[in-house]
Amino acid sequence: MTTSSASKKGLLLVLAAALLLSIGGLCVKMIPWQPLSINAFRSIISVGILLVFAKATHNRCKLTPGVLIGALGVCGATTLYTVSTKLTTAGNAVLLQFTAPMFVILFMWLVFREKPNRLDVGACLLIFGGVLCFFLDSLGSGRFVGDVLAVASGACYSWVFMLNKLPGGNPVWATILGQLMGVGIGLPSLVQETQFDGTSLFYGVLLGVFQLGLAYVCLTTGIQYVKPITASLVTGIEPVLNPILVALVVGEVLTPLALLGGAIVFVSVMVYNMLNLRLEKQRAAVPTQEPDLPSRKE
Repeated sequence: MTTSSASKKGLLLVLAAALLLSIGGLCVKMIPWQPLSINAFRSIISVGILLVFAKATHNRCKLTPGVLIGALGVCGATTLYTVSTKLTTAGNAVLLQFTAPMFVILFMWLVFREKPNRLDVGACLLIFGGVLCFFLDSLGSGRFVGDVLAVASGACYSWVFMLNKLPGGNPVWATILGQLMGVGIGLPSLVQETQFDGTSLFYGVLLGVFQLGLAYVCLTTGIQYVKPITASLVTGIEPVLNPILVALVVGEVLTPLALLGGAIVFVSVMVYNMLNLRLEKQRAAVPTQEPDLPSRKE
């Protein structure tokens, strides 16, 4: 597989993950449980799917510092997102979590000494502007704690895109262990729930199978072929679709300012990816020059 085709495969997988993740806000809103219970229930299902995936791909677990650090990031991202979605609007939760690209740039610079290029920074600034539109739209809503937890989930979520960069990192097993941590945290709350009606179970299964299980299969595979910052920017589709679904089903109305923010995020991600692919094609087309060897005198 060439570099260009591998990059396209990675982008498509990350995009598929973003589409699956976008149903999270709606499903969480439709389940009348405590947020930790919801996260534990969906994680139990997701872990089963990921274990099957690990076995099918012959991916064996090795406990390394990279896997453990990655697991903490996954646990923080999934748990804090679920709690914040209950404490604030679904749009706020997912969009404030989408500060992840900014955290990716920061951590890649501070931890891995990789400076972002101008295209990365420009895309992040535009996306931040889109996110800011949503955030300004919700100021004074009384959901401060939920908003803070959503930003914290964004910081944790950024490590999901860097799972391959960590020493001894294994994205699949970091995800499995991180979700098992979420099960452990939420299980005491889950066993106390009493409302196990058809609607709750339906949306709980949707979360476990699609929003967490298959989404993370796509995401952990896709990030093997694209840069962390690129992967985190591609998931900008999620914070656009997530509040739209909630608005259509639950009735959380999107204001003109929120629609403007969604348009900025969507267009920025699409333009960024097209420019990135064009640059990769140009680099691949440039032949590698070998150094001139001195001619041998006869």
